[in-house]
Amino acid sequence: MKLTFESNLNYQQEAIKSITDLFEGQPLEDSILEFNLKEEGTLNLINGVSNNLILSEEQILTNLQSIQVNNEIKVSDRLDGMHFSVEMETGTGKTYVYLRTIYELNKLYGFKKFVIVVPSVAIREGVLKNLEITHEHFQTLYDNVSVNFQVYDSTKVSTLRGFATTNNIEVLVINIDSFAKDENIINKPNDKLNGQKPVEFIQATHPIVIVDEPQNMETEKRMAAIENLKALCTLRYSATHRNQYNLTYSLNPVKAYDLGLVKQIEVDSIIEENAYNDAFVSVESITATKTKVTAKVSINSNENGGVKKKTITVKVGDDLYKLSNEREIYADGYIIEEIDAVNQCISISNGNLLYKGDSQGGLTDEVMKFQIRKTIEEHLKKEKRLNKLGIKVLSLFFIDKVANYRNYDSTGNPVKGKFAEWFEEIYQEYVSKPAFKELDKFPVEETHNGYFSQDSKGKVKDTSGETKADDDTYSLIMKDKEKLLGLDNSLRFIFSHSALREGWDNPNVFQICTLNETKSDIKKRQEIGRGLRLAVDQTGKRTYDQNINRLTVIANEAYDDFAKALQKEIEDDCGVSFTGRIKNKQARTAIKYRKGFEADPKFLEIWEKLKKKTTYRVDYKTDELITLAAKAIKDLPEIKSPSIRSTKIGITMTDEGVGTNYVGEKVESYGGYSWKIPDVLGYIQSKTELTRSTIEEILSKSGRIEDIIINPQLFLDLATIAIKRTLYDLMIDGIKYQKIGGSEYEMALFEAQELEVYLNDFSFKVSDPSKTIYEEFVPLDSGVESKFAQDCETSEQIKFYFKLPNWFKIPTPIGNYNPDWALVFEDDKKIYFVAETKDTGTPQVDLSKLSGDEQMKIKCGKAHFNEFDDLEYKVVNKVGQLIE
Repeated sequence: MKLTFESNLNYQQEAIKSITDLFEGQPLEDSILEFNLKEEGTLNLINGVSNNLILSEEQILTNLQSIQVNNEIKVSDRLDGMHFSVEMETGTGKTYVYLRTIYELNKLYGFKKFVIVVPSVAIREGVLKNLEITHEHFQTLYDNVSVNFQVYDSTKVSTLRGFATTNNIEVLVINIDSFAKDENIINKPNDKLNGQKPVEFIQATHPIVIVDEPQNMETEKRMAAIENLKALCTLRYSATHRNQYNLTYSLNPVKAYDLGLVKQIEVDSIIEENAYNDAFVSVESITATKTKVTAKVSINSNENGGVKKKTITVKVGDDLYKLSNEREIYADGYIIEEIDAVNQCISISNGNLLYKGDSQGGLTDEVMKFQIRKTIEEHLKKEKRLNKLGIKVLSLFFIDKVANYRNYDSTGNPVKGKFAEWFEEIYQEYVSKPAFKELDKFPVEETHNGYFSQDSKGKVKDTSGETKADDDTYSLIMKDKEKLLGLDNSLRFIFSHSALREGWDNPNVFQICTLNETKSDIKKRQEIGRGLRLAVDQTGKRTYDQNINRLTVIANEAYDDFAKALQKEIEDDCGVSFTGRIKNKQARTAIKYRKGFEADPKFLEIWEKLKKKTTYRVDYKTDELITLAAKAIKDLPEIKSPSIRSTKIGITMTDEGVGTNYVGEKVESYGGYSWKIPDVLGYIQSKTELTRSTIEEILSKSGRIEDIIINPQLFLDLATIAIKRTLYDLMIDGIKYQKIGGSEYEMALFEAQELEVYLNDFSFKVSDPSKTIYEEFVPLDSGVESKFAQDCETSEQIKFYFKLPNWFKIPTPIGNYNPDWALVFEDDKKIYFVAETKDTGTPQVDLSKLSGDEQMKIKCGKAHFNEFDDLEYKVVNKVGQLIE
């Protein structure tokens, strides 16, 4: 099948025009210069043909400024060298645009010599493929103009003579690594060229150099190498420029998404829930320095609020029992015995050997199996709908270890890895269902394949994506690019190691699934870039239907983490600033106190009232605690087995940022497992400081002990929370505060603490500094606080007000409490208030709508301020409620 190309896409025309208009005023007849190639020792002079620029840099700058005004881009006040940047989001036809720009520059101005510089084999293969498949299309558009394209080959340097001497459009594709070093063949005198350096043939033509993905070529050496080509100018094309020299056109991700030029993105987030019963260890990386070797590992650790997964750095001799805050399951056999940097593995004292990327415990395999299941399900649903419209559906799996897909037995014969086995088993299960029976047209082993690099014996292997061994992989998948789009081609599921990170994409990739045992270091934009192109049908025509163009990313991370990471990459890579959501580092503002406020009588009046520190004591009855805590545990929700949850969301992109829309979810439970039961009483005792006998009585009275077998860790965490909540309720109901003789909040702390904040919609700008301690801004974080500050400033009854600083903390059994405001009120009489501002969406503050912790801290606040004379503590949502 042949892809068809549209010649009239508006945004592509604008991108092309943004470069051709730079040369407005260049006379056609003066754009080519004939010259002599002086080759020593030869009798004849060979004529060469080179580009020739007549325009001055002043004229180019004037043209550039006019283009930037038209394209609503910041206007350059000077020319940043003869480098020009075009920003185009992945999947919008960047390569098509620069190839067509070559033809346009020839048609309008007669330029003939062009060099395309690429950073990698993958991109080189992609450019070659594009030159082939667009050739006929461009020949039709440009009256069969003579054009010749070639790839630089260091074993055939004499072809560069042809590049320099012919009078056709000449396009040379060259990898940056072929000419960036002095020892490269291209930079050394060559016998085949009568002692000339091959690079001189390129230099003599003053080519227009096109740099594809220039952000990969920003090192000093690479930039000097491009400079050494003696280009007429360099044109830089990327979705992720690091430096935007003389930007002429910008189609960033948000614009591309808005205009429907790329697929809409959905994320199916697959994460394990409540699966903390095993001794989980995952090796993320191993680092060796001159003095030490360390490993980064993930473990489950006892933290406030229960067990949480955390990443730690370990060295030989470290004990995971201690590092997990004495999590019992690591008590026996979890000392790090060896860290081997050469083989990238660690040995644990229980005899386990874990390589980088390996893990034990947890549901890692189950999560990846579930990802394959969701990918196949999503694929078949789309296939059933889209095949009828002549659209082939492809799914792409990124894997971090080739052996997981294809391995070898002892005699060297290929065998299926676990991913291939799981895939075939799940695929067979789905296509045998009545709903998908019609799609069962090919043997299962023909529906999937891997594109991996091979060693000299033909065995597939892990590579970086940048090695010689990767070349064949690229050419294989590039050759298959169009074949893959045919409905009669059985291959629909592609497994790849690193080869497809950049330089390859396919318009009909509808699912991308990253199966990795450690956190992926592939950038989100790079990952989704493989499937952003709009889909094509069997005639090679692009479809613009948004209901069809949906890319589903099956990710083993929380969807909001995915959206945040994607947004951060878009900001960092493209300089897009999302209004309202993105905080600009430069916009941090220092919060300054008004000079002399500490001597202001109005401030000192209230400060004297509230500056004393207190301590508290509590009193409760143990039998009451046992009865109430047992009931709280009895009323706990059903304890569920560990499970894997799939949550599907749609990604939205607007000027405000990358957001999400809920689509649906599914849960798969893992109930048949038998877990090791930990020391139940010891665990709860360490969290509550109650006696073992009290805890035992609470649990036996609750009638829920059997639930420990279903999911030990979840039961322990929920039971602990229920006991603590009951305990705190009882403690706080009977809490008594008393002042500590001679202990006060130090006023010097006002000046000691330097506050720098991001100003936002809630920050309050002070108009009357005499009524407060601030010079210009009050740092606030809610609408109700902002309105309260405004009303304090305008109210005639409020004589003085300020936000209590965050170091003004009242001790409570559940942590320190920082009240909101201190105020001096005067009407018929003077009243000193401490106010807590809350918005519960009701006319008066409804305390029952606040969280349990907030309610408890407010009770403690009341008990604390009860000990102070002439000081009222109130919870309000506006100033008027202070005197009701």
